[in-house]
Amino acid sequence: MRVQSALPYEEARVAETLKKGSRVTGAAREKLAADLKKKYDSGASIRALAEETGRSYGFVHRMLSESGVTLRGRGGATRGKKASA
Repeated sequence: MRVQSALPYEEARVAETLKKGSRVTGAAREKLAADLKKKYDSGASIRALAEETGRSYGFVHRMLSESGVTLRGRGGATRGKKASA
């Protein structure tokens, strides 16, 4: 599943200009973190962002946490008691 970005072309290319596995520091790291935050806040999953950027799940998770994002719950079925109607 690929997330379509509504961001301007320049912002969408940030992840593409970084080589896979390369260290991201300084302004490039701040820019990438801001882009990931915008996409995550608009509904993209961490896994989708990781695939889009060519980075690991852990890297994207760490970048979002450093950006101060409130991470969503895991979702899916829960095993709690069913609500009685």
